[in-house]
Amino acid sequence: MNRMILATCVALGALRCAGTAFAAEDATDVGNSTRIFVQDSAITAKVKAKLAADHLTSLARIHVDTDKDGVVWLTGTAKTQQAIDEAVTLAQGVEHVRSVHNDVTVRVDD
Repeated sequence: MNRMILATCVALGALRCAGTAFAAEDATDVGNSTRIFVQDSAITAKVKAKLAADHLTSLARIHVDTDKDGVVWLTGTAKTQQAIDEAVTLAQGVEHVRSVHNDVTVRVDD
């Protein structure tokens, strides 16, 4: 039960940050590099929120990063190949993700 509450809080917090980040993208006084950074952070937050909401795996085991081109990088470990495949599919389904680079490996003893 506590795990479910924690996952929900993480997901809601990440989505809240993501919405704020994309709102900043429309500001006319925001520089190009700042806009890219904010958008990348928002994509990362949305991917993390989806992973947490689907209870796919612990966020401590799969790390998410996004580069300036909208490419999501997944690294870390998961218990099964199916969990890895689901994480990739979830990441691909996030708005503004251009591609997903998967470096997650199976590690059963986690």
